[in-house]
Amino acid sequence: MLTPKSKPIAIIFKKIFTLAGIDYFSFRLKIARFQQKIEKIIRRVFEAVNLDFFSKPSILNMHEKILKYLPYSNGFFIEVGANNGFNQSNTYYLEKFRNWKGILIEGIPELYQECLIERPQSEVINCALVSEDFAEPCVTMKYAGLMSLVNGTLEDQEQEQIYIQNGAMVQGYLSSYEIEVPARTLTSILDQYDVKEIDFFSLDVEGFELSVLQGLDFNKYRPKYMLIETSFKKDIDDYLKKYYIEIEQLTVHDYLYQLK
Repeated sequence: MLTPKSKPIAIIFKKIFTLAGIDYFSFRLKIARFQQKIEKIIRRVFEAVNLDFFSKPSILNMHEKILKYLPYSNGFFIEVGANNGFNQSNTYYLEKFRNWKGILIEGIPELYQECLIERPQSEVINCALVSEDFAEPCVTMKYAGLMSLVNGTLEDQEQEQIYIQNGAMVQGYLSSYEIEVPARTLTSILDQYDVKEIDFFSLDVEGFELSVLQGLDFNKYRPKYMLIETSFKKDIDDYLKKYYIEIEQLTVHDYLYQLK
């Protein structure tokens, strides 16, 4: 989880920029994007000679913990909440250095477009995953970079708005907005691509996890391992207990489940 930090130095810089007539937040965002471009170039150079120093973007070294259970090459993954295909991805390393293939799902169109460029070896889909009984063709999402979420995920709208504002701020003062995106079930996507076996399913949708799982037909598709970021663990445990057991807590909010 990302949390905002208040720094006195930032306040000083804001005042200086204001006096100079410069938009501090726009300047900071431009610097962050320039830095990302440089980092990407460096990463590509290292990858070209098969060095993975800059190719493990999962937070808190989760890739190392995941590799304990998935030490092999040529597996198949699904990553829901794929963002731009790199930032905090739990599957990037598997694809680039273990020859894995898979499906990436991202609801925010601008992140989806970045994901297409970042992960050309994967199938990339622009939609929000919903439960089987969801009747509408679209859902409203609120953009906040890595903390984007489906409108109504948090019951308290005021709390949800604060969450979005904080998320935009800690990621370089992004401009948040609402957007309608296509709604699909995960089962429909797996059917479309005729998926036979899933080694690893990474799910990070900022509180909408249960709805996503309710759109997966476990009679047809049962991933061997599922990594789920959630603040509603009891609900997830209750829903999965027929088929899965929790085998490790990887971070404060990330739990790894194994097929029984």
